[in-house]
Amino acid sequence: MIEIKKLSRSFGNLIAVDKLDLDVGNEIFGLLGPNGAGKSTTVMMLTTLIKPSSGTAKVCGYDVVRDSKKVRSKISYVPQDMAVDRKLTGRENVLLFAKLYGIPNRNSKVDEVLEMMALSDRAGDLVKTYSGGMRRRLELAQALVHEPEVLFLDEPTLGLDISGRRKIWEHIRMLKAEGMTIFMTTHYLEEAEKYCNRVAIIDKGRITAIGTPENLINDIGENASLNDVFLEKVKTPEDQAGFNSNQFRNLLRRK
Repeated sequence: MIEIKKLSRSFGNLIAVDKLDLDVGNEIFGLLGPNGAGKSTTVMMLTTLIKPSSGTAKVCGYDVVRDSKKVRSKISYVPQDMAVDRKLTGRENVLLFAKLYGIPNRNSKVDEVLEMMALSDRAGDLVKTYSGGMRRRLELAQALVHEPEVLFLDEPTLGLDISGRRKIWEHIRMLKAEGMTIFMTTHYLEEAEKYCNRVAIIDKGRITAIGTPENLINDIGENASLNDVFLEKVKTPEDQAGFNSNQFRNLLRRK
């Protein structure tokens, strides 16, 4: 579903993504990394929002530069920041997306995705009255109205309480079970460990580890977690200054 070869993006002298190679199939794929590692830049290139400096990327067989319109017809993107209009009702928000995509029988399709996201009973209420979790589900409803093949999610559960995060993941897993490819970024490593089929860790624009959470964790050792893998593969500013974060972690464990 996603093929990336030597993909790079620079901003002046800053190399945000550096010769990235990656293949993603029908799975829940998590791109993990510290702030500034290149996660959002990668997603923005794959969703045709910015052009690569070099290299190629294909989504659903279409080149993100040459065939950008076809790529956009096959995908949806839910950004980290809220992408709904608080002054409209939930239904009006989804209906707007349906109109933009030229969906036939749009009223029935809007009702379908609102029901899928468990929002039917609040569809006529203004979004400003919604909880954070409800707004996130509304964004998913908007993203699903044209039946995309690939769904890009940037920090889908950020800022939600435990209940809201669990509900979002229930919907994500349902979409995967129905054949949709999910490409997501997250800082919640425990969620990536539990729900992602595969993850890649990116640091300074380059992939430092990729595989199933189970295999990556087993490579670290007994009683490890994806958080340990992350600390092993990402060089923090403290590490660069000569302070080893793994030594600090082991010290804390002994205490």
